[in-house]
Amino acid sequence: MTGYSDCFSPDFKPAPYWWEASPQETESFAALPSAADVVIIGAGYTGLHAAVQTARAGLDTVVVDAEAAGFGCSSRNGGQISTSVKPSFSTLKQRYGEDLAVGILKEGQASLDHVTNFVSAEHIRCDFGVVGRFHGAHTRGQYEKLARDCEARHPGFETGAWMVPRDTQHSELGTDAYYGGIVFPRHASLDPGKYHAGLLGVARSAGATIIGHCRVNDLARSPQGFEVSTSRGRIRAKKVIIATNGYTGPLTPWQQRRVIPIGSYVIATEEIPSDTMDRLFPTNRILSDTRKLVYYYRPSPDRKRILFGGRVSLQETDPRRSGPKLLAELVRLFPELAHTRISHSWTGIVAFTFDTLMHCGEDAGLYHAMGYCGSGVGMAGYLGSRVGKAAAGIDPDLGAFSRIPFKTRPFYTGKPWFLGPSVAVYRLRDRLGL
Repeated sequence: MTGYSDCFSPDFKPAPYWWEASPQETESFAALPSAADVVIIGAGYTGLHAAVQTARAGLDTVVVDAEAAGFGCSSRNGGQISTSVKPSFSTLKQRYGEDLAVGILKEGQASLDHVTNFVSAEHIRCDFGVVGRFHGAHTRGQYEKLARDCEARHPGFETGAWMVPRDTQHSELGTDAYYGGIVFPRHASLDPGKYHAGLLGVARSAGATIIGHCRVNDLARSPQGFEVSTSRGRIRAKKVIIATNGYTGPLTPWQQRRVIPIGSYVIATEEIPSDTMDRLFPTNRILSDTRKLVYYYRPSPDRKRILFGGRVSLQETDPRRSGPKLLAELVRLFPELAHTRISHSWTGIVAFTFDTLMHCGEDAGLYHAMGYCGSGVGMAGYLGSRVGKAAAGIDPDLGAFSRIPFKTRPFYTGKPWFLGPSVAVYRLRDRLGL
């Protein structure tokens, strides 16, 4: 493999690859009105999908963001879309009973369907495709566990998945690093930058006012609803939607105590010869594996580069430092990429929760949806849409994720001091095959 100083291409950028085709808006010229029916804090997937619903219902809708619209993980993710729910049916059933467990899994499938239908209905050109996912087993034991899960049939939730043994693995992926894996055929991919840009256009066409570079400094209840104090003035709102996910802070301390901000790091390689790409990624699927510290990767939409992401540091770090570590893992999986260099390296903040499930809810006109646990491409838009419909009075039912407790831990205030030790333990378990 190349040395540290040789890892980066001459045109390297410490910024998301997706910004090449979808640059961030550098300014926001919309004026902040003095009042609105709904103020949405956060202009990512959650906030904009909520805004589409409230604006189309005829409510004056204002979306504000501390940075450019989409600056957070909505334009920094890997563009992979799954059914989002991490716990198994048996785990969910043990926690909540069979009916709610089935409801949660159905919500996961609904999130995938939501993106598929939305992109089609709104004619968003974002390189969307139902390519399927190959989930690799990093040990024999994990392959056997995947096989048992694949054989189990859960009521109301059929994945259509099938197992791929190690001796035929190259039909899916050109590596010998896994002990086989499982294919989920309905999972999808898109260009997250183009998706966000298209969504931004849909929200504006619906009548929502989107104001970037407008930080909210204070949020207080008033007799009429809420007083929202921003860096560009004050605005009164009848209802407020919190759509900040991994960037949730002290503005909303109740939510801040319930999400765990974690940096996820991604690289894009320089262009790779087409015959190499065809050999390594013959099916064009999105990829992940069974490690606790999971890696997720895929070909770029034009199949010229590899996007590779994961957690490679005990603490948050600079993308220039995480980039070579991610490249080393990529080369471990695909040794023939030993001389490949990095064109882009970046990070984004995802929000995990203590139960590894997403949550939404409402408290006297204050709505929230967050905690997507790294699966926000589908779920953020879906729950944002549900919250928007509830705020607009279209459908007050927020679904299964509003019916489970959104728990925190004693003494946790939003700063994950335990992250480093947890990563170290997970890394050890991965090495031991546990």
